[in-house]
Amino acid sequence: MTARDTNILQGERVKLPTKYGHFELIPFQEKLSGIEHIALIKGNFTSNDTILTRIHSACATGDLFGSLKCDCGEQLIQAMKIIEKNGKGIIVYLQQEGRGIGLMNKIKAYKLQEQGMDTIEANLHLGFAQDEREYKIGAEILNSIGIKKVTLLTNNPDKVDGLEQNGIQVVKRIPLIIESNPFNLDYLHTKEIRMGHLLREEKSEN
Repeated sequence: MTARDTNILQGERVKLPTKYGHFELIPFQEKLSGIEHIALIKGNFTSNDTILTRIHSACATGDLFGSLKCDCGEQLIQAMKIIEKNGKGIIVYLQQEGRGIGLMNKIKAYKLQEQGMDTIEANLHLGFAQDEREYKIGAEILNSIGIKKVTLLTNNPDKVDGLEQNGIQVVKRIPLIIESNPFNLDYLHTKEIRMGHLLREEKSEN
């Protein structure tokens, strides 16, 4: 795939030291919409390597403010720590707030949840699917960096399917197990039971 064939523009690559490790950052922009995304990269790799990868959807409440209503911010931090320890990997940070419905609608969904709906019921009540995200842009970002095969850090089976449908081979999935709290227990239960998210350690067959 050439630059002319892609739907994204790639920005400058810069060093980004963080409290969780030293990374490099590349911004990306969708050509048609202008929406900007981020690739956070650790180490060097070739197209033959299987790269430890996290596809992370932006969550202002969790990532920025440490909200206890979801597990997003903790998953991001855990992914950064795992990749730093591994010495090689990438986080693709996609602007898909609220499972793709945007911040304003996400907060409307939060209000409905305060009134007794679960996270899926709230999205459906607002006229959305339970999850509006798609992963074509994420796959394009990986392709542009030369990544073809990944070990995916995710609890969400839709991310595995979304990448594979767009040409990225998911060799293995590793869940990010986050301890629940009184504020997100129902939310996590809904994701596990109704959306198929893997939120517990897989038991060995032996």
